[in-house]
Amino acid sequence: MKPLVLTAGTVVSAIGKGLNDSKSALLHRQSGLIPCDFAGLSTGYIGRVAGLEQHALPRDQARFACRNNILADMICQQDGFEEAVEAAIRFYGAERVAIVVGTSTSGILSAEEAYEATNPDTGFPPLGFDQARTQDLFSLPRFLGDRLGIKGPLLTVSNACASSSRAFVDARHWLEAGLCDAALVGGVDSLCRMTLRGFSSLGLVSETPTVPLDAARSGISVGEGGGFVLLERENTRPDQPVLAKLTGYGVSSDGHHMSSPDPKAKGAVGAMQAALAQAKLAPPQIDYINLHGTGTVVNDAMEDQAVTSVFGNTIPCSSTKGWTGHTLGASGIIEAMFAIGMMQSHFIPGCLNVKNVDPDFKSRVLVENENRVVRRVMSNAFGFGGTNCSLIFEAA
Repeated sequence: MKPLVLTAGTVVSAIGKGLNDSKSALLHRQSGLIPCDFAGLSTGYIGRVAGLEQHALPRDQARFACRNNILADMICQQDGFEEAVEAAIRFYGAERVAIVVGTSTSGILSAEEAYEATNPDTGFPPLGFDQARTQDLFSLPRFLGDRLGIKGPLLTVSNACASSSRAFVDARHWLEAGLCDAALVGGVDSLCRMTLRGFSSLGLVSETPTVPLDAARSGISVGEGGGFVLLERENTRPDQPVLAKLTGYGVSSDGHHMSSPDPKAKGAVGAMQAALAQAKLAPPQIDYINLHGTGTVVNDAMEDQAVTSVFGNTIPCSSTKGWTGHTLGASGIIEAMFAIGMMQSHFIPGCLNVKNVDPDFKSRVLVENENRVVRRVMSNAFGFGGTNCSLIFEAA
């Protein structure tokens, strides 16, 4: 694969707004998880983005108002991302910039609120409820296109927790096919009752802050957040800034179970091997593996088996979900931006609050930060339904 370049990027999660806040929290090991206080629910801990309730959309985009799009707007305002998009539009033209974004629930909180306000006599939702611009999965790219003046092709990817990782893959296909010259790639997922109650009903929510890969792990902490990058071909415009390069990807589908991973880890192994092959790299050339690492018993065990099968026990790996919680469809882009931060600042974050790594695990799991040069990172996203995606990023 010919590398593509990430020319701009931004991220927002429970640990901060923008890449610098995120790096600081990772470096100083400051978690964003708090006891659940969302929508009257009190199960476990959540990764809630501060200030989101006070953030308002611009008047021209008010019809798109929902928690997910408000979060997307907040993300756009960090790290000079809006200005970077404007520069790409000036050079390529608005019709040559695409949007490929992932989400698992989009603005479903708006539908929950509309249902609560449904007229009991007529059964009709409130007049102000705009399903297409809020709840619909396509709401996110429509909002971003309207907000940023992008007029190229739009796509929503909804592949469970691999959504925003898979968005990189589809954007790469569009760039190679000549459908666009630049693509806004990423994803957003926000808190809602369905997600919190759904994972709780499956018995997957930890009562305490999640501790991925720990022997005593008991489930996830749900989070919200998102991020965006600009993905372009290399050397296509003067003075092109480069944050990092996308050098390989691998995707697979287990077809094993709707909510449990294949215990033999065949799909995860296949995704990682395909990413290495596409990047023309041998396993020892990866400096760090950002694990999907959700904190559930079976997912972490499967991923350890997969990583050990491909890499042995020499490559350092960890999960960052102890900081942010599991941000579902947004986890891939958030952790891609974290990887960029690691490559910029030369460190690897060890798992947060992990006291004892599962003794059955054979991979090299870090529980403390390490200061070291990081040139190449593999980032994994393994979602419900066996949707697997591994990405390889290289320092600029």
